[in-house]
Amino acid sequence: MITIAEPTPERTADLVDLFGSDEVADRCWCMWFIVPVKAYHEAGHEGNQAALVGLMDTDPHPVGLIAYDENRPVGWCAVGPRDRFTRMLKAPTLRHRDKTEDATTWLVPCFFIRGDARGRGVASALLEGAVDLARRRGANAIEGFPLAGDRRRSGPDLQVGVEPLFAACGFEPVHRPSDNRVIMRRELG
Repeated sequence: MITIAEPTPERTADLVDLFGSDEVADRCWCMWFIVPVKAYHEAGHEGNQAALVGLMDTDPHPVGLIAYDENRPVGWCAVGPRDRFTRMLKAPTLRHRDKTEDATTWLVPCFFIRGDARGRGVASALLEGAVDLARRRGANAIEGFPLAGDRRRSGPDLQVGVEPLFAACGFEPVHRPSDNRVIMRRELG
């Protein structure tokens, strides 16, 4: 059974275990959409890990959610107010957003699912958990920018999720900034 928990400094070892199962995730530590490119690369694994743990200590909102199967960490999604993801806010994908909502609309920019746990509903459980968290924290809406369409995919961009995942969780398409991306939104008010 998949359970969802908020990350805390006490759960850092679970994130080390989870992200350590994948070279890219272990280097990223979910800082890709937060810090400038140069800072991200200069920080590397240790700096990005320290930055995420620092956010867990200082940000008033959780920085994401961890999925567990039994007591084993099997998945992660980043989630929080859009204004946390400063690098993403400068990307063409979100250029047409209502900037006045950046503090009150939450964003789910990425997922990481352990390889041997994929295809078991972990991403769906994380996305439902993100919706619940955003609602409890007073967000007016929650958004994602998954890959558009319903064809099966693989590759480096899959961490943003896919349109059917968001649609199954009650998100509606609100903008298609390119052929391969769609902004999905779920109102929470």
